[in-house]
Amino acid sequence: MKKFLFAFEPNIPIFQYSNIPVSLTGEQMQGRGKGLIFIISAPSGTGKTTLVRGVMEQLPDLRFSVSYTTRSPRANEREGEDYYFVSPSVFQKMVERGEFLEWAEVLGNRYGTALASVNQLASKGMDLILDIDTQGAKKVKEKVEQTVLIYILPPSLEALRERLVKRGLDSPEMIKFRLANARRDIEEAHWYHYVIVNERVEDAVEKLKAIIIAERCRRDKSFILEEKSMGGKSWRELLLRIV
Repeated sequence: MKKFLFAFEPNIPIFQYSNIPVSLTGEQMQGRGKGLIFIISAPSGTGKTTLVRGVMEQLPDLRFSVSYTTRSPRANEREGEDYYFVSPSVFQKMVERGEFLEWAEVLGNRYGTALASVNQLASKGMDLILDIDTQGAKKVKEKVEQTVLIYILPPSLEALRERLVKRGLDSPEMIKFRLANARRDIEEAHWYHYVIVNERVEDAVEKLKAIIIAERCRRDKSFILEEKSMGGKSWRELLLRIV
């Protein structure tokens, strides 16, 4: 059986080890930005936009990367906040110039994540949320190491149909089309790191927040263990020795 021993340094008084924090402030528990990319994918109507807004209100250093799209804006959407709305010709020129981290065609419209905006936010230590489909998620996963993939599911396809009807943005034909696309899209959820069922918004926001905090802590681990502390030693050297 392995024994876990605290490796106290002989030249450091034992009372100094009381500096080790046993409780964290709310901000410390939430963590700060690490340059992580959180990809959120979901069928249209699942409520991912509401979840993203909810978690961004509660966590620091978290930004939404605004995508470009060729589709027309909906009544409640704002230029530069929800999307950058551009013509197909402008979008194509951006593709040709290599300005997108990823882009894909979804339901007849093009969507893309601008590389420049992602780099700008990441350089400031911000964590980014990308609202992209499964095609784009695969491309980003291949290009960016620090990518966390989260898929949002509706409680059921029937619940999704009811949400699409209730929001009143699509014709019956388009709703059928969206549901058929959702069935295919959901089959891709198995290779995501996390899956959240959005049955109750408040619960789903808490789960999304917990994932982001946990991933920030995971990225912090190596830095914390190697950070120099008392006597010029790292926490790894000071605290724990496995015999």
